[in-house]
Amino acid sequence: MSRALLLAVALVSTPAFAIPALAPIWTDHAVIQRDRPIVIEGSAAPNETLAVTLGTARQTIRADADGRFRATFPARKASADPVALRVADDAGAGAAASDLLVGDVWLCSGQSNMEFSVDRGLDAWNRIQSSADPQLRLVTIPKSTAAIPAADFAEPVAWAAAGPKTVGAFSAACFYMAQGLRRDLGIPIGAIASDWGGSQARAWLAPGPARRLYGDADMDLLALHGRDPVAAVTRFAPTWQDWWRKGSGGQEPWRDPDALDWHDVPRISPWTEWTGTPLAADGIGNIWLRRTIDLTAEQAAKGGTLSIGVIDDLDMSFVNGHPVGNSFGWSEERHYGVPAALLRAGRNEILVVASNSWGAGGFSSPADRLSFAVTGGETIPLATGWRYAIGGIRAMPPRAPWDANAGIGVMHNRMIAPIGPFALAGAAWYQGESDVGIPGYRDRLAALFAGWRAQFGADMRMLIVQLANFGAPADKPVASGWAELREDQRQAALADRAAALVTAIDLGERIDVHPANKIELGARLALAAQGKALPMPAAARREGGAVRVTFTGIEGGLHAWSGAPLALELCAEPQESCRYAAATIDGDSLLLAGDGRPATRVRYAWADSPVVNLYDARSQALPGFELAIAP
Repeated sequence: MSRALLLAVALVSTPAFAIPALAPIWTDHAVIQRDRPIVIEGSAAPNETLAVTLGTARQTIRADADGRFRATFPARKASADPVALRVADDAGAGAAASDLLVGDVWLCSGQSNMEFSVDRGLDAWNRIQSSADPQLRLVTIPKSTAAIPAADFAEPVAWAAAGPKTVGAFSAACFYMAQGLRRDLGIPIGAIASDWGGSQARAWLAPGPARRLYGDADMDLLALHGRDPVAAVTRFAPTWQDWWRKGSGGQEPWRDPDALDWHDVPRISPWTEWTGTPLAADGIGNIWLRRTIDLTAEQAAKGGTLSIGVIDDLDMSFVNGHPVGNSFGWSEERHYGVPAALLRAGRNEILVVASNSWGAGGFSSPADRLSFAVTGGETIPLATGWRYAIGGIRAMPPRAPWDANAGIGVMHNRMIAPIGPFALAGAAWYQGESDVGIPGYRDRLAALFAGWRAQFGADMRMLIVQLANFGAPADKPVASGWAELREDQRQAALADRAAALVTAIDLGERIDVHPANKIELGARLALAAQGKALPMPAAARREGGAVRVTFTGIEGGLHAWSGAPLALELCAEPQESCRYAAATIDGDSLLLAGDGRPATRVRYAWADSPVVNLYDARSQALPGFELAIAP
């Protein structure tokens, strides 16, 4: 992540400007959270005396020795009457934000299904054209990462009222939730979209919860990468190398590249364009890329920067057998500093392992973006002369703590931390696809929520979107990583004092991981945001030879659309014991007929892409679940 990461660290450590400034979330048209103390932060000259006014209320405060200030005003009731905020020094210089309303403010975060914009969804044109609402305010946080919490976003942000010019590019799930809250509550609503496609949950963790979950070693390694990337990659490399040895039967290509079977790279482009090679048809896995450069003794003594453009998805890069860089990202160019100590006069060996889990893979930049720049000297083009070797390992390698999409807290540090102590009513979280198969998701959600509540308010409500159906259909009971993660999401909601599960299990598309129906999802989120109960399983108990499953949050009884209830299973302990079960509806409960075989569990919609048909009278779907059968 190199440049972006260094920029973030620089922003954190840069002295405060002499002219008073408000924290970046405080712009014109912002919405202030009702019924909570209003905490306003910003920067000024160290120890400067400041006047902060909010409407007619005024405080005189002093910035601290680092030039940071904080002013706290009493809570206000919801109001559509605009107020102004201003901070000024004794000379009258300062900053202001106007047209501020008071209502409920919601954070929307997660990966691509939260990022999915209104203009990509169902009925987009009509919805956008009719979206104007001066009391619904939106702000999108720019994507960036940092090793430590930053004070500023990567780019300035600006709140804006909802309307045809602002809604199309905004998060669809977030917008439709906020629109539903505006309709139902009749007060101003603010929505903050901070999301990143492909991100893992741990990228959004605050430093405190992250350290408790992942330990000092990884967190210290992340901080080291912010100061000295080569030192951090060197410390991380044994983990990566052990993974490669184990998967390859002991190979060490960084020590002995000639042991691999090398072929000429046809062109600097994604592998799918390498016509006539095996990678044109199947680019999943880990591919070694090799290039040598000749340096004079003078050039080698200066060190330099290795630039290899964008690598899709992930790279581990070596120079003369020593690791120099490790990055993840589909759009970020790799620029790795190479100390003189790693170079030598004559031939120098560059090895890049490109790891691709989906799609094209490999070089994603024009050939002229590949080079080695001698420090203070010439730039050596690397547009030609590359060779490749298929690694034979299809699994993805371990991810470093600074990884852009899976690094520990790196998105929090640049996309959540700069929001500051801006009170929120709650947060909606739509994420999990990238965490399927990674143990400990419940713990990560608990850590995520702990960090948010510490920053935005202890009374925040948390909404968890249960993953939509996606993937190959199943015609028999199967083990399912997606179902396991959905159950983790349900259990995380149950364990939290102020959380709710909102299922999307019936809204997906088995051939598209990004379902377009965010309208219904937003409506469900709006209900959950208001504390309205949605259908949830409560218990499974034996009743004679049958099993009764009871539910909460059902209105108007259960209904099986288009026939008998589907997707219900009875299981003993092993997976192979699971079988579909016949069930009937009895008011707000289900009665599963016994079949004389052992059963300890009931499962519903336990598949990547289940077909479901159970709803209440409001058309609210049952979530996927697994329940132990009580006596």
